[in-house]
Amino acid sequence: QVKLVESGGGLVQPGGSLRLSCAASGLTLDYHTVGWFRQAPGKEREGVSCSESSDGSTYYADSVKGRFTISRDPAKNTVYLEMNNLKPEDTAVYYCGTSLWPFTDRSDYMNSGRYAFWGQGTRVTVSS
Repeated sequence: QVKLVESGGGLVQPGGSLRLSCAASGLTLDYHTVGWFRQAPGKEREGVSCSESSDGSTYYADSVKGRFTISRDPAKNTVYLEMNNLKPEDTAVYYCGTSLWPFTDRSDYMNSGRYAFWGQGTRVTVSS
């Protein structure tokens, strides 16, 4: 049974930090590309960051470059998203997803339609 569970969200002031976790069961994250996506009220789900399984490459949306960092802990079968210098526009429900097939097109990494498994999301609210 494949299951992804996000945690770590909450209410934080602008400039603050949070670390989101995505814990997996039923699959080994080391063998999958893992992506973080977010969806704000009234908006489409957008790619935030992803981590390749093959070579460890990471990718970030322009809006979060320099502020967010994706990482893995194979021993815990968990992927993290460290979020620093949070802004109100970061407010959203954050989801982690994993791929079923290897990606061959770089545009796939930030395309939610290319991910097969999803967690239920964790809410992040950035407000003073």
